Amino acid sequence: MSGRVPHIMLLAGEPSGDALGGELMEALKSLTGGAVQITGAGGPNMIAQGLASIFPLSDTSVMGPREVIPRLPLIFRRVRETADFALAHKPDVLVIIDSPDFTHMVAKRVAKRAPEIPIANYVSPSVWAWRRGRARAMAKYIKRVLALLPFEADFFRAEANLDCVYVGHPAIERIPEPGSGALFRERHGLSADTPMLLVLPGSRTNEVKRLISVFGETAALLAKEDPRLRFFIPTVPHVRHLVEAAVKKWPVPVELIDSESEKREAFDAATAALAASGTVSLELGLARVPMVIAYKIDPIAAWVVSGLLKVPSVVVVNLILDRPSVREFLQFACKPAALASALRPLLHATPERARAVADLDDLRRIMGVGGERPSLRAAHAVLEMLPAYLK
Repeated sequence: MSGRVPHIMLLAGEPSGDALGGELMEALKSLTGGAVQITGAGGPNMIAQGLASIFPLSDTSVMGPREVIPRLPLIFRRVRETADFALAHKPDVLVIIDSPDFTHMVAKRVAKRAPEIPIANYVSPSVWAWRRGRARAMAKYIKRVLALLPFEADFFRAEANLDCVYVGHPAIERIPEPGSGALFRERHGLSADTPMLLVLPGSRTNEVKRLISVFGETAALLAKEDPRLRFFIPTVPHVRHLVEAAVKKWPVPVELIDSESEKREAFDAATAALAASGTVSLELGLARVPMVIAYKIDPIAAWVVSGLLKVPSVVVVNLILDRPSVREFLQFACKPAALASALRPLLHATPERARAVADLDDLRRIMGVGGERPSLRAAHAVLEMLPAYLK
């Protein structure tokens, strides 16, 4: 690049966006040799990369009506202040990262008052799943989408004629180290041929409450057929007490995993997994763990969602592969006998397990595992929006 140092403004509104923003900042500095000015708002990851955040991340990182409603005056003030900051400092590019309810309000204000500032959206809302018309609305103020999922690029181009670049999902950077599973098994006293089931009942309180007993009954059915089967549950601090209390009632022994590093090792060690629907299905798929997905929500909410959903599966692995590879059991279908029946062939050397692993190898190929890191791809996509970068 030549001429003045480019000014890139980044905006994250919650911890997941801050994590991506920190990696993006590191990649931008790497590609430019540090010749880049980065301003905006973020949390500890972005601050560690040198960002002087214009407000604390805690101001906008809220979830649920009980947290959001009392904080609305502050959130709206931060929207105004952030837009005013962009208008006063005129960045060469504004990158909004996740948190669509907050970041898109800022983007709309900036686009209306300073349409010459190009805006990129890193982590688009899942408009392909429902509210597809929102893609066309986004095209009025977003110049480029940096997509985490391969099919999003075609969707945004077809639905809204909106430039969209697949940069890769951050889960790609969390794939377990080869051989780490063997170390995990050795540490926990599992031989190479001992079947091991990962049980992942979710990271939210309501998810755990609805699924943990069903998963326990499923584990009991499987253990009755194969007493050698071992069970492990990766958990997170804010729901650990719920999981710990629930598994004490299980008729089979289960071990809890607390650390992120050991969780990755467990993914490499696992024979199969039973998991709540969510991003974890993609993490399991990239780690080549055959899985069964289950989920239960409030019946009224389920009825509403079923009417809005525009995709054939809630499992992102199936959407990427464009076929029903991973079996899913939702609402009334989420029963122990059904889950155990689906898991049984995945726990042994069967044609079903071989097909599942082959599908997950396809998933890794489609998502570009082994290529450039997603954060570097995202940095390239942002820099390409600068005319000086293309000269």
